[in-house]
Parts: sequence; structure tokens; C-alpha cells
Amino acid sequence: MIFRRQQVLLTLLDALGGGPVGHTDFQKLLLLFTQECEAEPSYEFVPYRFGGFSFTSYADKRKLIEKGLLTEDDQHWALTDAGRTQARKPGGEPLQKVAFCRQHAGLRGNALIGEQYRRFPYYATRSELLDKLALEPEALSRIAAARPKRQAAGLLTIGYEGRSLEGYLNELLRAGVTVLCDVRRNPLSRKYGFSKGTLSKACAGVGIRYEHLPELGIASEARQELATQADYNELFAEYERTYLPGQGAALEEIAGWITAGDRVALTCYERLPEQCHRHCVAEALERMGAAAKGARHL
Repeated sequence: MIFRRQQVLLTLLDALGGGPVGHTDFQKLLLLFTQECEAEPSYEFVPYRFGGFSFTSYADKRKLIEKGLLTEDDQHWALTDAGRTQARKPGGEPLQKVAFCRQHAGLRGNALIGEQYRRFPYYATRSELLDKLALEPEALSRIAAARPKRQAAGLLTIGYEGRSLEGYLNELLRAGVTVLCDVRRNPLSRKYGFSKGTLSKACAGVGIRYEHLPELGIASEARQELATQADYNELFAEYERTYLPGQGAALEEIAGWITAGDRVALTCYERLPEQCHRHCVAEALERMGAAAKGARHL
């Protein structure tokens, strides 16, 4: 079994001739395809060094290599014979992809990158290639306008529940976040992208500093029997009463980042801040005068 989005990778590659297709070219073609041809894009992207980039597509590539459907190549995407067979199974929407590939058949390299930048300027906002492309002044102006503006120092919070890694990072970028502070005791996740190693590297790739303060976390065993909001409220009241007062050094560290001009987002799992201890940390910082009242919850 493979995910639907992984099937999209295979059928798109097959429509392109099976490969090999260079990494950068395939990322641009995948972005254009998902934006132009899918009502609900299979992959999300972030603005990266060479334009739009999907971390999830690379994770899927590794899975498809393990299944023997893609070749093991660090520089290209290419189908194996088994991958080509899988790509042509019913339900892969091959005709739609063939039409897309015919439309973009002559675009590769800088021409393809430039097309993506013109069509979707947000994904070019962190590009290292702008000086090397012959983009029109209008295209450069749209890229400049799409670039998230630097915002005032302050405090926000965000949970990753229900988000893709790319959607989560875009939320941080658009909010002007410069430091992501992970307040989980154990920064591990079964959801792709949100374990410490992967998340910290992804943040670095989009220009956000990752910090981990495990001393502000709550032990996982204390969270296992939470069924109602009243249960959460009881846990957080205990956390604020007996544990958080002893974490002055960690709170002062966050306050120092804000004082230095950073826009800090506290992060944990739960999407709703009232079901996550990060709101307790935010309120403690507010009481210290380190952040404005009512931290924004993304």
C-alpha cells in the first residue's frame, strides 16, 4: 500500500517519461502540477534556497525507494520497472498528468525555475538564484511584495496537530517568527517532520532558529488520562502551581530572546492552546512583563 500523494509522484514521473529528472526540476514541476491541476494539492511547499520545496516529497521518495518503486539516486527522480507498473494502475489520473507534462515539456533548468517564480512568487522569497535569472522587473516586484515582512518582537504559540510540516513552517514565516521554542519534554513525534532533528533542520532551512527547552515540558505519563477540558484544566493548574515557578531560568531565557528583538513562537502538539501547557508558559511570560498580554495563538 502507498499513500495517494505517493501515487501522484509515481504517475507524474511516468508522464514525464519515467526519469531521470533532476531534483530541482522535479520539485518545480511537482509544485506547478499540484497548484494547477489539483483541487486539493497533494503536497505543500515552503520558500527555500532554489524556490518551492517539499520536505514531505523527499520523505516519500525515501519510502518509495525502500519499496523498490524508485531508483536510489541522490541527484534524480526515476522509476524502476515496478514503479512504472504501479504508476499505471487505475486511479492515477495519468491523462491529466500527461497533458500537464506536454504543456511544460520544454521547461527545465532556469527557464522552469523562472516560470515557477513568476507564477508563484511567494516560493521565490528565499531564493539564492534571483540574481542568476533574467526575471522581468514586474516579476521581481511581485516576489518582493510576497516576502513576509519583519514584525515586532513578541510572543506567539502554535501546535502542530493537524498540520503538515510545510503548512506549519509557512504559518511561522507569515507570522514573522524568528525563533521557534519547543516546550515538549520529549520532542519525538510519529508525524513526519515534528521530531526534534527533522524540525530543527527544516526551521534552519527557512531561516528560523530552533530552540528546545525540555524543562518546560510536562511528562507524558501525566497526560495519558485526559478526557475532558476539566481534566486539562486540572493538570495545567497543578503545572502552574507546583512546577512552573521553579523554571525561572528557562522563562528568563525566552524573555531574553524577545528583549533582543526576536519574535518567538512556543510550540507543542495540541492545536488548541487551552489543551496545551504552552498557554501556561505564555501567561507566565506575560506576568513577568516579557510579552504583551494575550499572546497570539497561530
